[in-house]
Amino acid sequence: MAQPSMTQSEVEQPPDVAMIGERIEHILGELEATADQSIVEKTEDLVHTLLDFYGSGLARIVEMVRETEGGGQLLEVLAADDLVKGLLVLHDLHPKSTLERVTEALDKVRPYLGSHAGDVDLLGVDADGVLRLQLKGTCDGCPSSTVTVKYAIEKAIHQAAPEISDIDVAGVVEEKPAETGPGGRPLLPLQAIECPVPEDAL
Repeated sequence: MAQPSMTQSEVEQPPDVAMIGERIEHILGELEATADQSIVEKTEDLVHTLLDFYGSGLARIVEMVRETEGGGQLLEVLAADDLVKGLLVLHDLHPKSTLERVTEALDKVRPYLGSHAGDVDLLGVDADGVLRLQLKGTCDGCPSSTVTVKYAIEKAIHQAAPEISDIDVAGVVEEKPAETGPGGRPLLPLQAIECPVPEDAL
């Protein structure tokens, strides 16, 4: 039976590097739970060998690009691509540091925070890859500010710096427990509908 052909959008859609990494970890976990330990060790060795091989090749490409005329600008263009950025981050080859990319991400989301009378300070990244932020101000007239503002910040940061393991946002005031309807399901407040996170803020 003939396999259905992919649409143009499916062909052009780049794979998510983070999701691929999670898939690899999931497969290795399944192997560890069901296979012989020697098979698990050989499989892990194979994965690491392939990663080292492709990482070395990518590092050489980056080195050659930097050595060519206009290479710095070309590298910036490549690093702005979601797929290439993920690979560069994975092999610690991105031309911008984690803090630089996080700072740029926060700058992009600040207009949205400002529209809700808020701002955020970058406190730093610890040795475990946890990003620490300090939220300032309030979301005037928007009870769902804690959720929407935190979501906007986290989405922007994870897109810019997928290597961040966790985000600790200080200064977030938890909202009162949501009212529940039949079956104990939380009722969606009207303000949550009126206070969406705009796409252009991310």
